[in-house]
Amino acid sequence: MAPPLVDVVVPVYNGAATVESALRSLQAQTVEAMRIVVVDDGSTDATPDILKRLAAADSRLRVVSQENKGLVDALNAGLAMCRAEFIARHDADDLALPGRFAAQLGYLREHLDCVAVSGAIRHIDESGQPRSGPIRLPSPDLADFNWYPQREPYLSHPFLMMRRFAAEQAGGYRYAFHAEDTDLYWRLQELGRLVNLDDLLGDYRVHAKSVMGESPVNGRISAVNSQRAGLSAKRRRAGQTDIAWKKSALAEYKAASSLAGMVAVGSHDLDRDEAQRLAVAACAKLLDLAGYRSFELDLDDCDYIRRVLVPALPHMEPDNRDFCTRMLSGTAARLAQRGEVASALRLVPKRLYPSVAARLALRVAAPQSVRHAMRRAVGRSVIMK
Repeated sequence: MAPPLVDVVVPVYNGAATVESALRSLQAQTVEAMRIVVVDDGSTDATPDILKRLAAADSRLRVVSQENKGLVDALNAGLAMCRAEFIARHDADDLALPGRFAAQLGYLREHLDCVAVSGAIRHIDESGQPRSGPIRLPSPDLADFNWYPQREPYLSHPFLMMRRFAAEQAGGYRYAFHAEDTDLYWRLQELGRLVNLDDLLGDYRVHAKSVMGESPVNGRISAVNSQRAGLSAKRRRAGQTDIAWKKSALAEYKAASSLAGMVAVGSHDLDRDEAQRLAVAACAKLLDLAGYRSFELDLDDCDYIRRVLVPALPHMEPDNRDFCTRMLSGTAARLAQRGEVASALRLVPKRLYPSVAARLALRVAAPQSVRHAMRRAVGRSVIMK
C-alpha cells in the first residue's frame, strides 16, 4: 500500500451511535492513501468494540486509547501520531462526502500559500436527515480581532485539512476550551492563508448532545475563550508576550458558572484595556451563540450583557454598533416569544423596545426558513460544534 498522503485525526468519546458511519464515510474517500487515527478518549459505551472490529478489517485504521482527558488532549494525541504531509480532521458523528479529500488536496497542491482549508457543509439531524442546504462560511481573510464579537478566521473544524508542518509550527491545540479550533486558526493564519472552499465536503450532525449544544455553561466558556483567542493573536502580531492557556482554567470556568464570573477568570492575566475588551466581546459573542445553539440566555446573562455591552455601543464603529444593536433587539424578541419576558426586558434599554416589538412581530409572522435566510443575508453565524 502506498504511504499515507493524509493522516485523519478522529477523536471520540462514547460515540457508539455514530462512529461507524463516520469512519465508513472516510473509508469511502476517492483518495485511498490515508491513515485514520482514532483517539478513543476513555469511552465507556460500545465504542471500543466497534473500533476494534473496524480496525481488524482495515489496516489504514489505527486506534489510540487513553483515559478520559478531554478534547484538547485527544486532538494533540492524534496529532502526535501524524506523519503524512497533510492532516485532516473529522468528528465521530459527521459524514464526509467521497470527494472531500480530493477537493482539499487539489486546492492545497495548487495554492502553496494556503496552509489550511475547509469548505461548505450541510446540517443533518440525529437520524441523518438533511436540515439545510449547503452552508458556506465567509472568507477567513475577513478576520478582525477589533470587531465585536471578533470576526474569526473560521473554518469548519470537523472538515479541516492542514499542512502538517503548519500544524506543528503553530503548536497544535491549546487549552482554549470550547474555542480550541478558533485559537488554532489565528495561529495558522500567521503561517499562511486559510480558505473555505465552495465545495460541499460533508454532513454536519446537529444534536443536543454535541459538545457545545448541550450546556449554557459551555456556551459561556466558548464566548470567553473565543474572544481571548483573538486577544492572544493581537498580542502576538504586536510582538508582545502571548496569553497563557492553562488546563486548570476549565474547572475555574465551571466553578464561576455565570458569564460575569467567567469573564473575571478569563481576565486574570490581561491588562486593563484587554480585560474591558474581553468583557464587551464576550457579551457580544454569547448573544451570537445563543441565536443558533440549543441553550438560551438566563436572567443573569441578560443583566450582565446590558450592563457591559450597551454602554460600549457608542464607542464602536457605526457598522459594528448597528450589528450589535440588531443582535440585542433580535435576542430580546426571541426571548419574549418564548415567554421569557423578564429576561427580554432586562437585556435591552427602553429605547430599543420599538425595535424589539418589530422583530417580535416578524418572528411571529415569518416562517423559520425565511428568518434563517435573512440571518445568512446579514452575515450571522451558522451552527458549529
